[in-house]
Amino acid sequence: MTGTTGTTGPDPLDATGPTGTGIDTSRPHPARMYDWYLGGKDNYPVDEAMGRQMLALEPRVPVMARVNRAFMHRATRWLARNGVRQFLDVGTGIPTEPNLHQVAQQVAPDARVVYCDNDPIVLAHAAALLRSTPEGVTEYLQADVRDPATIVDGARKILDFGRPVALSLIALLHFVSDEDGAHELVGRLLAELPSGSYLVMTHATADFTPEDSAAATEKLKSAGVTLALRSREQFTRFFDGLELVEPGVEVVHKWHPELGEPVPGQDDGVIPGYGAVARKP
Repeated sequence: MTGTTGTTGPDPLDATGPTGTGIDTSRPHPARMYDWYLGGKDNYPVDEAMGRQMLALEPRVPVMARVNRAFMHRATRWLARNGVRQFLDVGTGIPTEPNLHQVAQQVAPDARVVYCDNDPIVLAHAAALLRSTPEGVTEYLQADVRDPATIVDGARKILDFGRPVALSLIALLHFVSDEDGAHELVGRLLAELPSGSYLVMTHATADFTPEDSAAATEKLKSAGVTLALRSREQFTRFFDGLELVEPGVEVVHKWHPELGEPVPGQDDGVIPGYGAVARKP
């Protein structure tokens, strides 16, 4: 799923103010751009326009979006098959089926899933995220990854923090800068989870396409969107103190490919992003 904390300045709301429910359609938003890349309809001309500019710099962006979704499916399937029954998905993005709860509950009907996002559009579509199996639970929290206390407080009402929880941060942290304390925010969320919990992450990188990535970063910055591309070493830091699941940090589409179907086009060059799953000892 996509990150939705990439806009700088005020939250992306209209003249109703920071507590309103309006949506700012004057500038692009990462969640809506991601939806456009996936072929969705919950985006605006400003999102499509920026999306097309990104395509001119990196034509594989739609493939990258689908590869991230496919990783989420495989990681969720692996976790459910290995006994995890609770999931906290931060930066869930605009619903695209199958969603995390559908993948998890297909393996374990009693799985409990909490989705969390800060985008008003996702809130408008929250009902689509709440179609749980009778045995399981799905709920939605409106909160920002930069406010881990609110996320934890809300999730505790639904999940049992005495049992393992899988914390899912798919394509999110590259929209959070070091100045905003990306590594510290992940650490604060993990600190609340018990032993046996997991961290699931994907993250874009400039390791393979430095010039194009620099151009994309500047283009998004001019539109008010933060893009903090991190190296393999910087990404791996998010897992300090955790036990990486084999094969460890890997290019996204190469992490347990046997658990899902390949994305068309994923092997046409290197997909510039890393993924990993790790257990909290």
